[in-house]
Amino acid sequence: MAAAEQHHTLDRPSFDAPVKLLIVVAPYYKDIADQMVAGAQAEIEAVDGQWELVEVPGALEVPTAIAIAHRRAEFDGYVALGCVIRGETTHYETVCNDSSRALQLLGLQGACIGNGILTVENRKQAEVRAETAGQNKGGGAAAAALHLIALTRKWGQPQGKIGFLSTEETAKA
Repeated sequence: MAAAEQHHTLDRPSFDAPVKLLIVVAPYYKDIADQMVAGAQAEIEAVDGQWELVEVPGALEVPTAIAIAHRRAEFDGYVALGCVIRGETTHYETVCNDSSRALQLLGLQGACIGNGILTVENRKQAEVRAETAGQNKGGGAAAAALHLIALTRKWGQPQGKIGFLSTEETAKA
């Protein structure tokens, strides 16, 4: 059982300049979502960060909202929150796999994302994971985003170009 396992948690990162994160939540199970949002907000505020909250209809829309914000807004990172509880159909696998895959692809493109979309078998599992006094998966997702932001700031801007250069970039080189 996971509750008896020993887990290591990284120390909270610190920042020289303020951080701003977008929390994107699918409140399909509102009580679960509210607890996860509270955990994420507390974790961001613990580093004196700022956050903005948006709600989307479901877990499949979370990556799309993050992608839009990543292209059009000024956020250092993103916290993806929601809950998918297994039902009687294969829809569970589709939602879990596709939302996770989309978030991972956004991360590989440079978005600092903490994935806190719960994928559970039943409501009790979701409740245990969402509780801020329990597993606090909302806070954990925010912490993951903060660690990625810290890495991004540590390594700074890319030092060189990899791959093919555009005509405009070739002219500048």
